Amino acid sequence: MRIYFPRKNQQRNFINGILSKISVEETAKLCSLSARTIRDWRREKFLIDFKAAKILSRRTGVKLPPSIRLRDDYWYVSNGSSSGGLAVYKKYGRIGGDPEYRKEKWYAWWEEKGKYKKHPFIGVAKPITRPHFSRELAEFVGIMLGDGGIAQRQVRVTLHSEDDKEYGEFVAGLMKKLFGVPVARYKDKKYSAIDFVISRSELVQFCIESLGLKQGNKIKQRADIPEWIKRNKLYSIACVRGLVDTDGSVFNHRYKSNGKYYSYKKLSFTSYSEPLRRSVFDIMKNNGLNPRLSQNKEVRLDRVEDLQRYFQVVGSSNPKHLNKYLK
Repeated sequence: MRIYFPRKNQQRNFINGILSKISVEETAKLCSLSARTIRDWRREKFLIDFKAAKILSRRTGVKLPPSIRLRDDYWYVSNGSSSGGLAVYKKYGRIGGDPEYRKEKWYAWWEEKGKYKKHPFIGVAKPITRPHFSRELAEFVGIMLGDGGIAQRQVRVTLHSEDDKEYGEFVAGLMKKLFGVPVARYKDKKYSAIDFVISRSELVQFCIESLGLKQGNKIKQRADIPEWIKRNKLYSIACVRGLVDTDGSVFNHRYKSNGKYYSYKKLSFTSYSEPLRRSVFDIMKNNGLNPRLSQNKEVRLDRVEDLQRYFQVVGSSNPKHLNKYLK
């Protein structure tokens, strides 16, 4: 069964209420769906599954509006109730709702029953390249700790589709080079976001078991830089580069003194995970910089000479940051 919200933006508001309590990744995990499906629900592209909505409501305390109605999965092909549904039916000759939803349900069946049956060709995990520890791999970990996410069968990095356009191509190239598999791109024009995704169960396993990354909410799990990176100076620098390139910024600090205006560049890294902030602070300190912890969410470089040394020692793979620094 699906839920029909009679008023515009009512479904969007319900999902936004859920996401104010828990992350997209945790929401997807609770529903055994993909993060993309949750975002589609938020955009009101598809109706929400009733069972999933009840789970999310119980988990977060966000109540469903009393005005909702229930519809079966094939509501859009009866009595001409939805021109969009009919168009899909006429064009493709099929019914059954959201294909992504059906795909996730198939995976749920596979994990519970299917993989224990004999199938000659189905269910063989697609392989990935398992790279050795390196600076490039450490930078990837930094990117994942910043703007990355791990779902049940997917690893993704979400960036701004315009501001990080060039950097996105670097990230996609790095992922493909490290793991030897294609990187899919899913663009969300409404939110100016783009997801770079690799759908491989083996990669999820590698990220968790070998790299030390975690599924779910990074703040609640107090995400931190893995020890294999901290023990190596070059890996630590590369990881900080990935973190700042995703969750950092270079900005102009402008002030007035004796009637004159002055400005100079500063750098900020933002994270609500205290262990991660402390690790970035320590790595910067150990490399001759003078960082400052600010407002329980930032690590900042305030001095002109520190910013110069940062780009000499750590550097950046994100043209957005380089351009702001050099401008």
